[in-house]
Amino acid sequence: MDEKSTFEQQMKLLQTVIEQQQAYIQAQNAHMAEKDTRMAEKDETIAELRKLVDDLQSLKVNLEETLKELRRQLFGTSSEKITSEDKNTQEATFVETKAKIMVKEHTRERKPKAKRDDIYAGLPIREVKIPLMADQRRCEYCNSEMITIGYTQVREEIRITPAKVERIRLMQEVAICPECKKDGDGTIVKAKVYPALLPHSPASASSVAYVIFEKTFMGMPYYRQESGMAELGFKLPRETMANWFIYCTEHYFYPIYERMHECLIKREILHADETTCQVLREDGRSAESTSYMWIYLTGSDGLPPIVLYDYAAGRSGTYARDFLEGFNGLLQCDGYQGYNKVEDVTLVCCLAHCRRKFYEAIPAGRRKAIKLLGINSKTRLEDPVIPEENDQEKLIPAEIGLSYCNKLFYIERELKNLPAAERKVKREEKETAVWAGFWKWINSIHALGGSKLEKAVNYALNHRETLCNYMKDGRCEISNNAAERKVKSYAIGRKAFLFHTSVAGANASAVMYSMIETAKANNLNVFQYLYMVLLYMPDYKNEPAGIEKLLPWSDFMMEHCTGLIDVETITAEKHEPLPV
Repeated sequence: MDEKSTFEQQMKLLQTVIEQQQAYIQAQNAHMAEKDTRMAEKDETIAELRKLVDDLQSLKVNLEETLKELRRQLFGTSSEKITSEDKNTQEATFVETKAKIMVKEHTRERKPKAKRDDIYAGLPIREVKIPLMADQRRCEYCNSEMITIGYTQVREEIRITPAKVERIRLMQEVAICPECKKDGDGTIVKAKVYPALLPHSPASASSVAYVIFEKTFMGMPYYRQESGMAELGFKLPRETMANWFIYCTEHYFYPIYERMHECLIKREILHADETTCQVLREDGRSAESTSYMWIYLTGSDGLPPIVLYDYAAGRSGTYARDFLEGFNGLLQCDGYQGYNKVEDVTLVCCLAHCRRKFYEAIPAGRRKAIKLLGINSKTRLEDPVIPEENDQEKLIPAEIGLSYCNKLFYIERELKNLPAAERKVKREEKETAVWAGFWKWINSIHALGGSKLEKAVNYALNHRETLCNYMKDGRCEISNNAAERKVKSYAIGRKAFLFHTSVAGANASAVMYSMIETAKANNLNVFQYLYMVLLYMPDYKNEPAGIEKLLPWSDFMMEHCTGLIDVETITAEKHEPLPV
């Protein structure tokens, strides 16, 4: 074999080896690629599983929070039962909390003990003289007749006379001219009789005022009033009372309500809120549908307070927009987005709602050691301390958020009696830094998805601007609690009467709650105010000057409705005309 053939064979062999090596390398590369793919898929699966575990843990926490909240709402704190395991866990939490947190003590200002003369100062006094018995009239030693030298006060008693119902027959005097009668043409004159409150009805100003007062102020449904009237000796059907209520509201109180509405929208600061109600008979809606009672009231502007209720079939912000058309000031409300539809106003969001969400995010066991500061609270607490960044690890995040809110409420309580201009300046000095620290802390929080803490943080962030708008005007309040208190007045009555039968009844209730709450806000005797309006409105309902005199803050009403109930001195047949 020559050298050339040998060389060719060697080259072919080498080529074969190279091809085998390349095939092996390609196989290895393919194997590595497949392995990398499997590893990537494995890592992706692990990541998905971890995310699933996190989501399940978040869901578990949220479900536990929801379950505890439902138990609290259903059974209340006093009825809540826990297992021994939960009890041990709570005890361990208390021990840990006790070791880490120092709760500052608080003191409650003791009210001065009321004196009996101060309590009964507004009541009339009637002296009852108790005479000697017949056998005491003569001296037991000499049998001489005793002479009275005076009376000694023994004690005081409070006597209550229940409502007295009378049938009043109006007897019209009729006179004739005797001289004309001689000529066979007698001139007859009849006394002028005041108009009936309701045509062809025995209703009077006092009886209708009594029904309205019991229904709206006392929260007494018609069926209970019907039973009470029977005890007084007569039958007054609930249907009749409802007719009296609606008729008098529409004819006598609604003109005053409209005038109060005109005054309301001219103010610069208002509060607003809404609550649910039910109307059984409303066109196009089922009896189970949820309706709403909207509440609007004036703020701390130094002018006479006005409180108005307005019935609406729903909760759309268009109802607030339509009612407040013409108002362009500061509107204090909660975080409900419907108020964004009110045009040309500056919304002022309530910090109490924001604070409440942080409070609810705190575990029930730790809430017991926390006090919520109120601007008008009688409990005197020390200045809340906002923990420094180094000390924040000792508290859970919700407690830190709550401490910022409590700090702001504490400052507000210290400033509440200052004039508006000075209050605004002091707010900027003392509260600006607190808000800056609060927003810095909020931005650093990474709350668990769907948890109550996340809801509290998101609520604060979503209303960041409106929460601070109260600082623009010293007359603004930091919370909307004023409106919530008026909601409570209606809610108490709603708990008793449960529902409105008709739209007319719901509208009438809105007007009457407005009358009563405005009268209360102006420190009037509520029953006397209702009575005076019903006494005068039949003659003045079409006279703007007369309506002006019947507003709750008028000088006439302040003079006649700030004392005790009096339906005997001023009566329908004997009352002076309005000074118009």
